[in-house]
Amino acid sequence: MNELTQVVDWSRAQFALTAIYHWLFVPLTLGLGVIIAIMETIYYRTREEQWLHTTKFWMTLFGVNFAIGVATGIILEFEFGTNWSNYSWFVGDIFGAPLAIEGILAFFMESTFIAVMFFGWKKVSARFHLASTWLTAIGATLSALWILVANAWMQYPAGCEFNPATMRNEMTSFWAVACSPMAVSKFFHTVLSAWTLAGVFVVGVCGWMLLRGRNAAHCWRSLKVGAWVGVVGILLTSITGDSSAVTVAKYQPMKLAAMEGLYRGSAGQSIVAFGILNPAKTATNNEEPYLFDISVPYGLSLLATHDPHAFVPGIEDIIAGRNGEGRDTLTYAERIARGKHVQELIAQHDVARRAGDLVAVDSLGKAINADFRHFGYAYLDSPTEAVPNVPLTFYTFHFMVAVGGFLVVFLLLALLFVYRRQLIEGRKWAKAWWWLSIIAIPLTYLCSASGWIVAEVGRQPWTIQDLMPNKVAVSDLSAGYVQITFWIFAVLFTALLIADVSIICRQISKKSKEDLG
Repeated sequence: MNELTQVVDWSRAQFALTAIYHWLFVPLTLGLGVIIAIMETIYYRTREEQWLHTTKFWMTLFGVNFAIGVATGIILEFEFGTNWSNYSWFVGDIFGAPLAIEGILAFFMESTFIAVMFFGWKKVSARFHLASTWLTAIGATLSALWILVANAWMQYPAGCEFNPATMRNEMTSFWAVACSPMAVSKFFHTVLSAWTLAGVFVVGVCGWMLLRGRNAAHCWRSLKVGAWVGVVGILLTSITGDSSAVTVAKYQPMKLAAMEGLYRGSAGQSIVAFGILNPAKTATNNEEPYLFDISVPYGLSLLATHDPHAFVPGIEDIIAGRNGEGRDTLTYAERIARGKHVQELIAQHDVARRAGDLVAVDSLGKAINADFRHFGYAYLDSPTEAVPNVPLTFYTFHFMVAVGGFLVVFLLLALLFVYRRQLIEGRKWAKAWWWLSIIAIPLTYLCSASGWIVAEVGRQPWTIQDLMPNKVAVSDLSAGYVQITFWIFAVLFTALLIADVSIICRQISKKSKEDLG
């Protein structure tokens, strides 16, 4: 059992390492693709050479980031087969469909037109080149769509049914998978947050150049597009964040409770604006959940349900099956019992199928599917095993929200300064503002990574929510093998990140010394 625990922990660590490194490149690709497409559109309409130089400047940075992002993404997909083969076998028909569409349609579209975008200047018409740039940006977004659909299905497994004859989950409705509430909210929230990051990136890079007195006209042109994309991104990200919270409250209440460090819920539940968790608090003791907190009355009820008086369950409530109106939902102990009963029915179904007893097969099949939503609980040793890492989920969520609030103000000010340059030019505090713009870049990356940590850590211990815990999803590997590959990837990805940052910084420095108009 200790070996299995190590395999699970190291496999999770390896996947988390790969995913976080990959995500350092993805949002900039998504957002910067839109920004350069807008810039080239302005050039196409005005035919001003300055806009052409500006477009090519940002296109170079996009290309460096795109190339390394592809390399890390390919390895990430391979890990489903190497480290999580039980998961891939169990739901490969479902999970593989959106990934296949991403590879065949979106990625091929993206990779085809990016070649025209970079090498087609003066070789194709201006209109076709502009179309290629937009199609590259759209292709990147479509790639994100199908990957996020696959991830959302793991969070909320819709559109599928268990087949006891094959012992696999099989898709019953492609559109239920592709258009589930979780998929829709995750797609818009993720892509729009990428627009925000790219907008901040443009503002920060321009801030660095303006601090050095280089290409002021180019910077102010870039700032106009970057600030607008960033403002639109952060405002819409805030709106989609609200819809994401409602979706999580409905389909993953344990995650929501962990995000707030909420152990005992109530009607008209307040939300923690700032708090320090009590490290001694668990779901099985009576310790206070916070050492210190500042809360907003009715806030969590409003966020989760849009009703300020609604009951929001905490961790202890969910485990005990309380929903504020009496214990009328299943306790986790009952879910574990039902999951084990489903396992027994599956064994009986196998015996009946081998014996050719079609009546029993049909009856047992219906009984299995009636309670299959609890199947994964059979693998839990206790109800508290279903509680995620509360401190990590809580602090990353509140960090994300805090930085998001800062970005709203920061990007609105950046946009204001674009149209009211007299407010900042020549001011004593202008240098401090441009330094803040530079600092905002890593801060936004940390915010973006925190969102993914909340999404993935908050649903633990599940690989597939309620259906398959991590310890069942892993491959039959030795812990030592996974440890070795973890450190290989850690070194490789760190080298790639250093190369990416180094090349981008060198390109920014080099190009900023050229006359960009």
